[in-house]
Amino acid sequence: MEQSQSPKIPFGIYALMVSAFFASMSQIGQITIIGKQVWDMTGNELDLGLIGVAEFLPVALLAPITGSIADRFDRRRVLAIALFGEVAVSVLLFLYIRTDPTSLKPIFALILLFSVFRSFAMPANRALPIDLAPPGTIERVVALKAVSFMAGTVTGPIIFSFVFVADIALPYLTAAIGITIGITLLSLVPKPQVMQYKPTGTSQVIKDAFEGLRFIRRTPILFGAISLDLFAVLFGGVIALLPAIAEERLGVGAVGLGWLRASVGIGAGITMLSLSFKPLKRNVGRRLIHMVGIFGLATIALAMTQSFAVAFILLFIAASADAVSMFIRASLVPLATPEQMRGRVLAVESVFIGASNELGSAESGVAAALLGLVGAILFGGVGTLLVVILWWRLFPALRSVDRFEDVRASQ
Repeated sequence: MEQSQSPKIPFGIYALMVSAFFASMSQIGQITIIGKQVWDMTGNELDLGLIGVAEFLPVALLAPITGSIADRFDRRRVLAIALFGEVAVSVLLFLYIRTDPTSLKPIFALILLFSVFRSFAMPANRALPIDLAPPGTIERVVALKAVSFMAGTVTGPIIFSFVFVADIALPYLTAAIGITIGITLLSLVPKPQVMQYKPTGTSQVIKDAFEGLRFIRRTPILFGAISLDLFAVLFGGVIALLPAIAEERLGVGAVGLGWLRASVGIGAGITMLSLSFKPLKRNVGRRLIHMVGIFGLATIALAMTQSFAVAFILLFIAASADAVSMFIRASLVPLATPEQMRGRVLAVESVFIGASNELGSAESGVAAALLGLVGAILFGGVGTLLVVILWWRLFPALRSVDRFEDVRASQ
C-alpha cells in the first residue's frame, strides 16, 4: 500500500525565499546600524524612538494605495521596483555617513523615504508566497518564508556590526548590494496565476482601497488576531532600545549589540525552521494568545537583568514565542481573505503587524525618556500581559479557532 506524499514546493518559491533572505538581511542589518549610529551621535533614547516613527508613518499613510497597487499589478514587479528604491536610499545613506555628519535630520529624512518604498514592497511580498503555493503546501510555504526572513535577521546584525567596526559608512553600501542580489533573484520567480483586481475608475479605486480595512473589521477572527499584535507589539517594542540596553545595562559595544539583535533572529529562525517541518495543526487560536503572553513575560524579565548571557536568552525566548504567533497570523490572514483582495487586506495588516513594530519602537523611546530605561521595558511587558488578558475575553471566536482550514475564505 503506497503512502501519500506531500505536494512538492515549486522552484520559484525557493527563489523567492532566497531573495527574501538577502532583502531582510540588508534591511535589518541596516536599521540596526542606524540605531547604533543615532545613539552614538546623541545618546538619547527618544531619538531611537523617533526612528520608529519615521519607519511607521509612510506605511500607515500609504496602506490603502499600496494594497490596491499590489492587487492591480504583477506583484513581482511591484516588489522589484520598491526594492530598487530601497537600494537608492541605502546608497544615499552611505554617501551622507561618509561626510562624518553631526545632524540627524538627513538620516531621518532618508529613513522616511526608505519606508515609503518599503510600504509598497510589504503587501506584494506578503501575498506572493500564498499566490504561488500549490494546494496542501501553504503552511510549509509560510514557515519557509518566515525562516528565510529570520535567517536574514540573524546574519544581518552580526555581519553589519563587524562591517560597522571596520568603517561606519560601509554597512549602507553593503545593504545596497544585498538588496540588489534579492532583486536579481526575483527574475527566477514565475508570475502567479491569481485573479487580478481591476477597478473601474478613480473613485472606485479610492473606494476599494479601504475595502481591506472594512473586511478586517467585519471578520472577528482577523480583527482579533491583527489587533492583538498591534497592541502587544506597541507595548513590547523594546528592540529599538537595544543600543541603550547594550551600553547602559550590559556594558557591551557594537559587536555585542549585533549579537543581541541576532538573538532575536536565532530564536525566531530555529522556531520557524521547526514549524516548516512540523507545522501547527490544532488549537491555533489559543496558542496565538498564549505565545503573546510568553513574549510579555520575557520582556519583564529582560528589564530586571544586567547579564549579557541572560539578556541573550530572554530575547531568544521572546523571539521564539513571537515566531509562533507570527506563523499563526501569517497563515490565518491570507487563508481568511479572498485572493482577489489579498493585497488590500495585507497592506492594512502591514500597518497593524509590520509597522506596529516601528510604532512600538516609538512608544519605547518616549517611555524611556519619561520612565527611564528599566521603567520603559517593564511598562511594555506589563502592558503586553494586560492586552493578552483583555483579548482572551473580547475575542472568543479567535481563541476557538482549531485548524487553519476552518477559516479558509470562499473565493
